Amino acid sequence: MAEAGMGNMALKASGLVKWFGEGEAKTLAVRGVSFEAYFGEMLYIEGPSGSGKTTLLSMISGILRPNSGSVKVEDKDIWRLTADQLADFRLNTVGFVFQDYHLFPRLTTQENVAIPLILKKHDWNEAMDRASEYLEVVGLKERAHLQPVKLSGGEQQRVAIARAIASRPDLLIFDEPTASLDGDTGRRIVDFVKKNILNDKRCILIVTHDNRIFEYADRIMRMEDGMIKGVEKGGNEK
Repeated sequence: MAEAGMGNMALKASGLVKWFGEGEAKTLAVRGVSFEAYFGEMLYIEGPSGSGKTTLLSMISGILRPNSGSVKVEDKDIWRLTADQLADFRLNTVGFVFQDYHLFPRLTTQENVAIPLILKKHDWNEAMDRASEYLEVVGLKERAHLQPVKLSGGEQQRVAIARAIASRPDLLIFDEPTASLDGDTGRRIVDFVKKNILNDKRCILIVTHDNRIFEYADRIMRMEDGMIKGVEKGGNEK
């Protein structure tokens, strides 16, 4: 059942476990994590470095297979999908802003933002027009013609954010989206996402240490040592 003020369930993680290495080198990164997230919700995942946050995000977005446990997105068990179905899920259902950007160095800023739209078979001109619109949102419209190498780290991160929101996914996942941004720019981007991208058919998950944007969270889930230590209301308690 959805919590008061939230929509239907978007995501259900059950007993997720992930380790790396074997024998004496084995490291347990996520230890039996279970939680739910809802459409219409902006859920933050907060915790110290090494607490398993990024590993958790990778498992629920279809990037990293768990050693055990399940992830259901819109009642679909994603780790029971075929390789082709999983690729389709990542393209059409989830948008991911990586901490290290993952931009294509030989493409322009505008082309980078247009990639998911082109993969979804949008017309080239339509994809480029929408890419330009979202570059304007993150303050980089005038740098649309430049390649990523000509941008600062903060600018590259804003390009990655524009690329993720341009495809309008149902599940939008951010890994430290404001880490390289000044306070005003970070708040402007998260405020825009909250007001214009989040709706009753979309769920947004954000890993962040940035307490400057905590006011935009509906809930904050705190992780430590690969486990959830608590969940509390965010600044947008309804």
